[in-house]
This record gives sequence, structure tokens and C-alpha cells, in this order.
Amino acid sequence: MSTALPTLSELTEHPVIQAPMAGGVSRPELAAAVSEAGGLGFLAAGYKTPDAMYEEIRQLRRLTRRAFGVNLFMPQSRTADPAAVAVYREQLAGEATWYETELGDTEGGSDDAYDGKLAILYEDPVPVVSFHFGCPARGVLERFAKLGTYTMVTATTVAEAQTAQWAGAQAVCLQGIEAGGHQGTHRDDPQADASVGGVGLLSLVTQVKESVQLPIVAAGGLMRGGQIAAVLAAGASAAQLGTAFLVTAESGANPLHKQAMTNPLFTRTELTRAFSGRPARGLVNRFMREHGPYAPAAYPQIHYLTAGLRKAAAKAGDPQAMALWAGQGHRLARELPAAQLVEVLAAELSVVREGMSSRGGEGHA
Repeated sequence: MSTALPTLSELTEHPVIQAPMAGGVSRPELAAAVSEAGGLGFLAAGYKTPDAMYEEIRQLRRLTRRAFGVNLFMPQSRTADPAAVAVYREQLAGEATWYETELGDTEGGSDDAYDGKLAILYEDPVPVVSFHFGCPARGVLERFAKLGTYTMVTATTVAEAQTAQWAGAQAVCLQGIEAGGHQGTHRDDPQADASVGGVGLLSLVTQVKESVQLPIVAAGGLMRGGQIAAVLAAGASAAQLGTAFLVTAESGANPLHKQAMTNPLFTRTELTRAFSGRPARGLVNRFMREHGPYAPAAYPQIHYLTAGLRKAAAKAGDPQAMALWAGQGHRLARELPAAQLVEVLAAELSVVREGMSSRGGEGHA
């Protein structure tokens, strides 16, 4: 028996979605605070075991009765060149010695326990499930629809958005090149330069709006209510913000990561494969400068290879070898409680909308 699906506007009071940030950032406290304030909070199941994901869902349900989402990483095909990974391991040997740690095992699975997580979400449905690094099979999305779970697929091109529509997703999350963290491309081209390419968010929203009928969630560099107004005017139904929520008190990001967002030592961001083997945007630091040009297209192998290094650098208080994921708007980060940030964004959006409405009225006077 099918359950009636809510619309995106019914899931959230304000068109503000907190991006799912893997690695412990999007913890239950953050998602709950956002949902309670009228936004849509998200848990990130990436890199977690199915049991750990379920425990976070249980924690979140104790903190809020409002809608929330869970984000899954799609399984990745093992196309990495083992020789290239071995060469990169040798290149990082000096880093391991410096930080007195071991380089990680790259032989682990590449499916991120996808089937196990699906089984839990089928058995105990949540309001929203989103997908990164690809599009699920039609059968997966149809099963979620029958359970009453709203589904979103991340896309970075018109073609990927069309794939999401054909597969039966309820919405598409468009990720512009400005976005922090991993680009949600459905396929990573090993020949592509990680530092170039991609489409700006406003252009992407406009292009997809003219070719896809799904509701659009816009993501990438958004830090202010005025920017949310801009993507809504371009055709989006809601905005998804990651970096803006990374610095909040409820975020599980490392304090060094939070401080780096507005630290004048970190002036710009770049896309790099240095930490994970897949293009991801972060603050430019020593590790990225020294190793980014040589990192192979090998995800998640490089992610596991560098995991110990990143933890050791954080323990040593050294942000120069941490993955400081950040969007292009990172200097606009505001250290507010998550609920207050939602309220401020909604107020800023309201002011801009009122201004646009009054200007429109003047034009017809």
C-alpha cells in the first residue's frame, strides 16, 4: 500500500536545508536544531556502518519530531589504477613519518555498505533520503515512494538531473561548482583535471529548470538569505547550505576546521583529489598544494589511505594536513547556534523578497 508523499514545502517551514556533511559534521544535534527551527536537517550516512547510521537516526528522533533527511553515498565502481595508488602511497610516506602514523589500507569495500543502509531505511522509513555520487535504480526510488519517503538525487549537470527524473526521484539537488566538499558527479572522469570544470549554481539551476520538471534544491556557496532569494528567483524550490552550518555550535566539525573558515591564513578554496581521490572543494593548505597535483582518481581508496594522516594532523593541532572542506563563500561564515542561523537566513530572505515585491509594485505604478 502506497503512502502519500509530502511536497518539499510541506517538509520544511523555511526553504533552508542543512547539507549532509560526512565525517561527523552533520550529527544528530545539528540536524535536530535545524529541523526544530523550521529548516530541514540532514544526517550524513557516508563512511558510517549501517548500525552507526541507525543509532544516529534513533538519537535524532529523540531530539525532534519534525521532518529530517538521511544522505547515502552510491556504490563506486573500482576503476582505480593500483599502480597509481601505490605511487601516491610512496609519495605520502614522509607525511606518515612526520605525523607518526600509518597510511591506511586501500583494499576496503567501495560500496559504503549501501545495501545494508537501504535495508534499514526500508524497514524503518525516514521522511527524506538523498543520494550522492550517482543515481539509484528506479526500483529503489519506487520502493521509497511506496513507503512515503521523499527522495532527492544530487546532480551537477543537466544530464545527471535528467537521469534523476527518469529514475523516479522526487527532487534533484543541483550542486554548483562553488560547493564545498565532494562534487556529487555521477561518474568521476579519471582523465579530468580536478581543479577545473563544473557549472556555476545560477547557470545550472536555470538550465535544469528548462529541461527537467522536478523540484530543484540549489546548493553551492550559499551563505546569506539574499543568495537564497536569488536561487529561488531562478527556479529553485529550496536552498541547501553546508559551509554556513559547519561553524555552528551543534556541528561536529573539528574546532580547527571551524576556525579555518574565517582565518585570514586561508584565503581561497580549490577542488582537489589530494585527500580522497575524488574532486572536493576545500581551503587551500600545505597538503593540498604539495600533493594535489599528483593525487590519482581513486575514490574511496585515497580517502582510506589518508584517513590516519588527517586524524593525526588534527590531533597535532595542524590544519595544514587536514581536509578543510569549504565552499567559496566560507569567509561569510557566522558563528551562530544552528537554530538562530536558520532564523537569520529566513529573515534575510524575507527582507529581500519584500524589497523585490515593493520594487515590482513601483514598476507598475
